[in-house]
Amino acid sequence: GSGTSVAKEASDITLIDDNAENLEKISRDFDLLTLEASATSIVALRTASVGSADLFIGVTPDEHQNIVACSLAKRMGAKRTVARVDTYEYIEPDNQELFRKMGVDSIIYPESLAAKDIINGLKMSWVRQRWDVNGGDLVMLGIKLRSTCQVLNQPLRELCGPDDPYHVVAIKRNGEALIPGGNDELHENDLAYFMTTREYIPYIRQISGKEHYADVKNVIVMGGGRTAVRLAKIVPDYMNLKIVEQDEQRCEKLNTKLADRDVMVIHGDGRDIGLLQEEGIQNTQAFVALTGNAETNILACLTAKRLGVRKTVAMVEN
Repeated sequence: GSGTSVAKEASDITLIDDNAENLEKISRDFDLLTLEASATSIVALRTASVGSADLFIGVTPDEHQNIVACSLAKRMGAKRTVARVDTYEYIEPDNQELFRKMGVDSIIYPESLAAKDIINGLKMSWVRQRWDVNGGDLVMLGIKLRSTCQVLNQPLRELCGPDDPYHVVAIKRNGEALIPGGNDELHENDLAYFMTTREYIPYIRQISGKEHYADVKNVIVMGGGRTAVRLAKIVPDYMNLKIVEQDEQRCEKLNTKLADRDVMVIHGDGRDIGLLQEEGIQNTQAFVALTGNAETNILACLTAKRLGVRKTVAMVEN
């Protein structure tokens, strides 16, 4: 599908798409085989040697095509299949067995993944990025370092010894990614990636000088699409969520969908400064822009930042 870019050393990847332009764009940047065909064509799947594939991923824009393609691939011998879907009901645990019987091993609902990611970011407003590794045994935190950081300008070998509860695994500095050695140091404005365990997260917060960051309690979301719905469904109880949506009918739909959640739906434009002030932007710690337009989302976040919001999240496709 056009939304895929995966390139890993020593992997043989075949990309099937019925759009020649998509294939041409991707093959310029990545070392992979391309095949211009429908993903549900049995001839194409045979040509791509799907029978000996370790992994078959269906991520076309059409969920039904993804399910059928995975089902065919599995029957033809692919070891594991993954399908992207647009129907939330499909990823409910009770339905997983049904899909497995059809030949689909895993189902991905991107809006759900995005919502989880956003909530993780809001729970830890002082962290830029967070990944749970090995089922949450390890946590990797990407943190922007300011002058308040207590571990600047010291060789890492003095900071991350075998007895220390963290390890700096990577540093992003001026757009360059570095894998640091013992003589490297952390500098102000670095984006540093700390690997640690869950119980040491407060310690990392302390040494990175982020204890003064206000925790996120009030959140304004612009755009009431599927990601906003998933967000509202999993938001922790201590956060107050307001969704601002331009389309009146969609507002009614949101009120029905979220009747079980304590979420306020507001009909209006999330870029309207007057409306934001009316809805208490000055007491809001996070602003999340989830409209279908990346530029709108980025500009709205900049506006929220200017109005004093600490944490802003913009959804983009590029």
